[in-house]
Amino acid sequence: MFAFILRRLAQAAVVMITVALISFMLFQYVGDPVVFLLGQDATQEQVSEVRNALGLDKPFVVQFWHFLVNAAQGEFGYSLRQGTQVSTLIAERLPATLELALVAGVLALGLGIPMGVYAALRRGRFMSQVFMTISLLGVSLPTFLIGILLILVFAVTLGWFPSFGRGEVVQVGWWSSGLLSAKGWLHITLPAVTLAIFQLTLILRLVRAEMLEVLRTDYIKFARARGLTNRAVHFGHALKNTLVPVMTITGLQLGGLIAFAIITETVFQWPGMGLLFIQAVTFADIPVMAAYLCLIALIFVVINLVVDLLYFAVDPRLRVDSASGH
Repeated sequence: MFAFILRRLAQAAVVMITVALISFMLFQYVGDPVVFLLGQDATQEQVSEVRNALGLDKPFVVQFWHFLVNAAQGEFGYSLRQGTQVSTLIAERLPATLELALVAGVLALGLGIPMGVYAALRRGRFMSQVFMTISLLGVSLPTFLIGILLILVFAVTLGWFPSFGRGEVVQVGWWSSGLLSAKGWLHITLPAVTLAIFQLTLILRLVRAEMLEVLRTDYIKFARARGLTNRAVHFGHALKNTLVPVMTITGLQLGGLIAFAIITETVFQWPGMGLLFIQAVTFADIPVMAAYLCLIALIFVVINLVVDLLYFAVDPRLRVDSASGH
């Protein structure tokens, strides 16, 4: 296990350095940050002074090393649009995105797994066909269209939920949470459902396919031959083994919820990192773009590592292969 963790950490370090290099290249080839800071009317002396203060007059390798050191400390400089430290902007927006992804992930898992199991165990039934139709629609419809339709029906027509913003938030230390107020839950409902629908349909179809595959295996037939009840066979044996590959996909999808919440946050004007990134792209705010890219890469790396460790702990075949040297 220790060697396994070391290998994964080494791979994670390589990935993060590569992403940091790509992010740093944004500073080099997507415009001059000094021009964005000072404007077109700045004198040559002012430009030279700022370039010297920012260390932009140093060789590429030295600049990249300083960038790595600062990125490891969570510092990415100042936003060119807002003039605020990027780390401060990220800290302000990160709670909103994480809460949105958390609620969407719980919805996707809490509904997708039972629906997938039902669709596998009750093939051909009316509700099973309904679930598969819903999953087909969820996969086919783009996220922005789902969000607009939900706003039209539940915000504009019925007036049940607000259509934009985060609502009332409660400050808990440095963390701001909308999940501690009734208005916060009303505001997060539509964005969370919009973000969860694609993940839910993916989990539903994956659980159904894996469940059907597991139910055909020999050890399930042997369990039935031993006289075990359907509940014991389905939920004690089949479901447990079905969730092993599902766990890997689900872990990556949870990272995707955070990384690809951009469209949902834009549609609902949700004040998270996705909306911040869209605004940064619009105004060519390179430090914010670089910080977002590095943070998302870090989230994927951490989730990948956790999923690998869980997979190693859940699947005994991996432990047996490692112990035998294979």
